[in-house]
Amino acid sequence: MNSLLFIILVILYFYMIVSAISVLLLENRNPVRSLSWVLVLVLLPVIGIVLYLLIGQNYRKQKIISKKSIKHETKLPYKELKPEAFPELVSNSNHLNLINLLYKNSDATVYAYNKIDVLADGEATFTAMFEAIKNAQNHIHIEFFIFEDDRISNYLRELLIEKAKAGVRVRMIYDYLGSYGLSRKYLQSLTDAGVYVRPFLPLRLRLRRSKINFRNHRKILIVDGKYGFTGGLNFADRYLFGNTLGKWRDTFVRFEGAAVHGMQSLFLTDWYFIERKLITDIKYYPKPVKHDKNLVQIVSSGPDSDWESIMQGIASAIMSAHDYTYLHTPYFVPNDIILNAVIIAALSGIDVKLMIPSESDSKLSDACTFSYLGEILEAGVKVYQYKEGFLHSKAIVIDDFISIVGSANLDERSFNQNFEANAFIYDATTSLKLKKLFETDILNSKEITLNDWHNRKRSQKLKESFARLFSPII
Repeated sequence: MNSLLFIILVILYFYMIVSAISVLLLENRNPVRSLSWVLVLVLLPVIGIVLYLLIGQNYRKQKIISKKSIKHETKLPYKELKPEAFPELVSNSNHLNLINLLYKNSDATVYAYNKIDVLADGEATFTAMFEAIKNAQNHIHIEFFIFEDDRISNYLRELLIEKAKAGVRVRMIYDYLGSYGLSRKYLQSLTDAGVYVRPFLPLRLRLRRSKINFRNHRKILIVDGKYGFTGGLNFADRYLFGNTLGKWRDTFVRFEGAAVHGMQSLFLTDWYFIERKLITDIKYYPKPVKHDKNLVQIVSSGPDSDWESIMQGIASAIMSAHDYTYLHTPYFVPNDIILNAVIIAALSGIDVKLMIPSESDSKLSDACTFSYLGEILEAGVKVYQYKEGFLHSKAIVIDDFISIVGSANLDERSFNQNFEANAFIYDATTSLKLKKLFETDILNSKEITLNDWHNRKRSQKLKESFARLFSPII
């Protein structure tokens, strides 16, 4: 009887593997990604099946959040403008092509004449955000991947409670897994004060329909529809006081003007997904004041988007460079498109510089990153390891005009699996500020040469090569 049961279980297991592999093939995914999952299914009995059901399924075609349908149902109180509406602000055809790409692949409206401030570290970012929150008169919309139950987040909690009790409408979205450490007491105190707090994609005990792998990685704050913030930082003490990796270095941007409408629209789309309630009141879209000559697009991507919008935009921006491309990222695990864009730019004579942390919070990602460095170093890319803490910044600057700041890392998870938001900024002043920041960071970094890379220990090379096998799925 036991032998018969064992045979039945083995047959059932192999049936599940064959079924999973069949689904992978029918989805016509990237071959490398598909092969990685086949490897996991074959080499990790039982565990491989569970991992696939939890994090391996492709929901892009199922439209977890249909932004287009929401947009069609919503009569936004502002007029959307196409790229060609601002010929005086963009004359370079390559830049116009990038703007058009983002307009088409993610419905990223073009917003002109904004005020833009670059915030280079945790102290500057938290100070600016807390000041905006303290001065809020009508509403506060806040959406972050991580809210730690620590000093900085508890100070935020006190401010939100104070504003809610004063009659300000406060809505807060936190990622269920990213902010898993939030206590019930923390959340209940906000709810009791009148703050509308909602988790994004809480866990469900249904493997077949699990969306545990799709996390809301966005970092957005909107105050009164007039002030908007986005970037790579989370609400955690490590950005002010450090941890075992040192102080975390990140980049944020603060907007005033029309670009805040783009952030508001994104937040309310996510709120609709959670609450199934459309919010279109004109008070959330006040008439913007005109500021400086620039253009901004707020670009979102994730399992809800038709295309890998942010990834396509970054690749196009890199390929548009004539002089230089500087890239900050804590995790450099690129897909073939980004990798080849970086290599082609460097081989074309573009000054390409990549900055990564000396050590990140993920050993697997560190190993994957190093496996890619040989190719880009041979192409002429200059690679730097930031030494003054953990570089968590996700910022790109190109040719003193294009700046990209947001939540997306240069890895497959950000391109495909996470809900991300990046600001694409077309403005010389902002780009020069980010360029100067990058050059300052170089002073606190060590350059990795091709000779350094070749002289790594053999054991390290093997570890990196093994880690790279799983790069499409981490």
